[in-house]
Amino acid sequence: RYCSRICCTTALKNALKLKELNPAAQVTMLFRDIRTYGFKERLYTQAREAGVMFVHYDDEHEPQVEISNLKSQIANRQSEIETSLVVKAWEPMLGQELVLTPDLVVLSTPIVPAEGARELANRLKVPLDLDGFFLEAHVKLRPVDFASDGIFMAGLAHYPKFLDETIVQAQAAAARAAAILAQDTLMASARVAVVDADRCVACLTCVRLCPYKVPQVKATFSGVGGIVGAAHVEPAACHGCGICAAECPAKAIQLMHSTDLQMLTKIDSLFVPALLPEQNGVVCDAPVLLNHHVPSSKFQVSC
Repeated sequence: RYCSRICCTTALKNALKLKELNPAAQVTMLFRDIRTYGFKERLYTQAREAGVMFVHYDDEHEPQVEISNLKSQIANRQSEIETSLVVKAWEPMLGQELVLTPDLVVLSTPIVPAEGARELANRLKVPLDLDGFFLEAHVKLRPVDFASDGIFMAGLAHYPKFLDETIVQAQAAAARAAAILAQDTLMASARVAVVDADRCVACLTCVRLCPYKVPQVKATFSGVGGIVGAAHVEPAACHGCGICAAECPAKAIQLMHSTDLQMLTKIDSLFVPALLPEQNGVVCDAPVLLNHHVPSSKFQVSC
């Protein structure tokens, strides 16, 4: 489902090295798609100029590798039976099967996520993408940050990449970490979720929906009716997104400085009475939004 990115370039480097060591060597590359992005496209051009053969295949005609017994004629005498590799591939340009008997078959294997990545992600409460690699907070704005503050990524944990790309990302992660360590104190946001334990029924809605995995149900708190266990939001870890407050069925969670009452009051304050032009000798009142008349189709004006 994903491109390993380094396989094609590594295969081209190996092919060029073989041609450098033995210019007479016959090197054939079977490929479904070659992705040598950036300046690495030069390697593909150099390989073709060096005599490397490229054979394309599709998903319907994948190459087959077999072990076959072959007989060879040497000086008009039949030699002993030898065991050899046979690679069969469909050549789309010729429209026929191509049979190769190579001395060596090299498979370009992809980079896969680490086996313990999911367990580590659960411990750190950080997300993974669909392929199992760690997912950054924002591909453009926060490329080395996780959604959880103070945790950064670099290298193959993020996705397959070359050493030079890994070094650049590691430098960025180190700079982000140094910016935090250089401060004596850190300012937390005041716009955080607050739980009213007396109204909490411990339904786990906030625990399931929080993208940062901050809410927890703790037995040290008593919920509605004195039940054991109520939700708790750590203020220092809360990002103030408001999802838990919006989805709480018991309305037990409010966002500081953005409570339901405050938000409704803000909405009401947008609409203030304004005078419309006199109609038939009667002055009419209508709401106005930010000093601009609201379309009459949305409000019924009574005179």
